[in-house]
Amino acid sequence: MIWNPSEGIDIGSFTVRYYSLMFVIAFGLGWYLMKHIFDRENEPIEKLDTLFIWTVVATLLGARFGQVFFYEWEYFRNNPVEILLPFKFDPEFEFTGFRGLASHGAAIAIIIAMYFYSKKVIRRPMLWVLDRVVIPVASGAVFVRIGNFFNSEIYGHVTSGDHFYAVKFVKDDEFWKSHNLLQITGAKNAKEAFHVLQTDPKYADIISQIPYRHPAQLYEAFAYIFVFFILFYLYWKTKTAEKQGLLFGYFLVLLWSVRFVVEYVKESQGGIEESLKLLSTGQWLSIPFILVGIYYIFMAEKPIEDEL
Repeated sequence: MIWNPSEGIDIGSFTVRYYSLMFVIAFGLGWYLMKHIFDRENEPIEKLDTLFIWTVVATLLGARFGQVFFYEWEYFRNNPVEILLPFKFDPEFEFTGFRGLASHGAAIAIIIAMYFYSKKVIRRPMLWVLDRVVIPVASGAVFVRIGNFFNSEIYGHVTSGDHFYAVKFVKDDEFWKSHNLLQITGAKNAKEAFHVLQTDPKYADIISQIPYRHPAQLYEAFAYIFVFFILFYLYWKTKTAEKQGLLFGYFLVLLWSVRFVVEYVKESQGGIEESLKLLSTGQWLSIPFILVGIYYIFMAEKPIEDEL
């Protein structure tokens, strides 16, 4: 499979990027799922609106800061103005959108936000909130990884093109680090260059040089579907939610175990792995979440009282 999608849906002079659209779907579905949960728990919809806003802000800020501090601190320490702006100024000005978003940072920020939400808004134990919010978070993770696939980012290691799952990412960053895209195509910008590459037969030799890779984003997205359905089933069809922290624990163990395993076929994203070696940055960051999840699974055997 040769993968070279457009950046998004063109609406006049404006483009709705697929990555942004996946976030909209993720948050929209999350609101819908939580509405049914709030109805079941007899919580007013006004409190859901506050939860929605806090979660969106926490997700975006946490994911961005996670990318900055966990993966690209050496770059952003010299370009701090780019941290919260969708632009790149080095080596030249370019609109990039918010491509650098780290899920571990988002998870930390959401947990912090839920602490304050539980205290200030809903007046329920923090674990009560976390046990329920992890259900839409798991569903959202599916769409975020699909968005990564559309962006041709966070792809896997090189593999044989003979495999049915192999994908040739035309926008493969690793390949273009050693090839001058604009010089080869004579295009004015990257968007035009990638279009020319795929449509003009004279560049077939260049396309053939781009390696096939594991679509790690799709592996992860597919696995997260099962994580979501397991949590959904446990909440709606069993009494799991009566044990505070149990659903949250299952979520941490399941989701971050998936992340840990998929990292074995994922191309390096840099970060702390350069000094710690042995495991990838994503794996090192996933281990604490998994351990915390195991703790809550065992502690939830007895109801945990969380005083407000």
